[in-house]
Amino acid sequence: MAQQDRIVVTGMGAVTPLASGVQATWDRLIAEQSGVGPNTRFDTTDFACKIAGLVPGAEAPDGFDPDRVLSAKEQRKSDLFIHYAIAAVDEALTQAGWHPETAEEKARTATIMATGVGGFPAITNAVHTVDARGPRRLSPFTVPGFLPNLATGQISIRYGFTGPSGAPTTACAASAQSIGDAVRMIRAGEADIAVCGGAEACVDPVAIGGFSAAKALSTRNDDPPAASRPFDQGNDGFVLSEGAAALVIEAESHAAARGAQVLAVIAGYGTSTDAYHVTAGHPDGAQAQVSMRRALAMAGLAPGEVGYVNAHSTSTPVGDAAELAALGAVFGGAAGQVALSATKSATGHMLGAAGAVEAIFSILALRDGVLPPSLNIETPMEGAARFDLIANTAVRRQVDHVLSNAFGFGGVNASLILSRA
Repeated sequence: MAQQDRIVVTGMGAVTPLASGVQATWDRLIAEQSGVGPNTRFDTTDFACKIAGLVPGAEAPDGFDPDRVLSAKEQRKSDLFIHYAIAAVDEALTQAGWHPETAEEKARTATIMATGVGGFPAITNAVHTVDARGPRRLSPFTVPGFLPNLATGQISIRYGFTGPSGAPTTACAASAQSIGDAVRMIRAGEADIAVCGGAEACVDPVAIGGFSAAKALSTRNDDPPAASRPFDQGNDGFVLSEGAAALVIEAESHAAARGAQVLAVIAGYGTSTDAYHVTAGHPDGAQAQVSMRRALAMAGLAPGEVGYVNAHSTSTPVGDAAELAALGAVFGGAAGQVALSATKSATGHMLGAAGAVEAIFSILALRDGVLPPSLNIETPMEGAARFDLIANTAVRRQVDHVLSNAFGFGGVNASLILSRA
């Protein structure tokens, strides 16, 4: 890439609890709709949490139809998170117009699809099979079906991409880090273009039970759409959800040479580690501050130049408070001029896919001049009032730069700066 090349976004794809497809998801998000509802994936009688953000099926308007991207045989060979990943990537590549034919083009295409837990349901199903019927009843596709890197592997095989690859598994920061890793690969000259993002499909009895045991999930079962409420004093935990998001990013000179439409610029990326606790961030968000400052430094921006923050906040009292503390420290006196919202209020928490889908929301906010809302705000948390909180209703406002955060279990932090092209 040329020394002064920017890294730009030329394609996006998404499968979310709101809809399948980027535009349908965005339309519902800015219309203040929620993708959270009763968990119909399994019998929740004995579970404290009975709600989830499930991807709507083919029978729903703009629902996910795996038959559109995979044969029945292919579907049987892989876990649902891989199905979601392939659908999102297919949409992103179509928008980007990237269908390489030469060996050199394929060798210069990187593939980095993240996941928080991979094919977790496939693992639990395999355990049940062994216990009930014995190991000889397992499919030869059992292990390839659940390995975390197999979304990346299946995508590279499907499209013939032979460039560098990766599969970050850094919990809820994973897909933001996949974007950052792709930026670094392109800047290092290892690739000209990359497919990156993340996928998750772990609305499963063990996952729901485990997160509930950690007191991480909302139990607002009587009103599912109101359960995910980042920055509201009534927050009581996150809502587990699922889906995938993919971006095609490339050197600006590469995009120009092939006449691709530029959607946004990935201007900055920062990452850090708390080294504090396995599930909770540091109360003052010390390393989250570092992550944000590194992203700002890479972008060459002062905090006050950011017009909107798409926060990581998941609707847990501890996590939301820590991010507000970190944001307050970074933005200081400029906070009142910065718009803030957390779109997990509509999607639930897509874990390893969250960072990528929220990067897409940030890009769409730049494109359309519409800032998506934090739903379910009744009484804002202390610290939220310092910012221009976009509460309950989308706001029309043109901004030039957006900060998107993604923080994960284990203390990993990732921050992206997305800018108008």
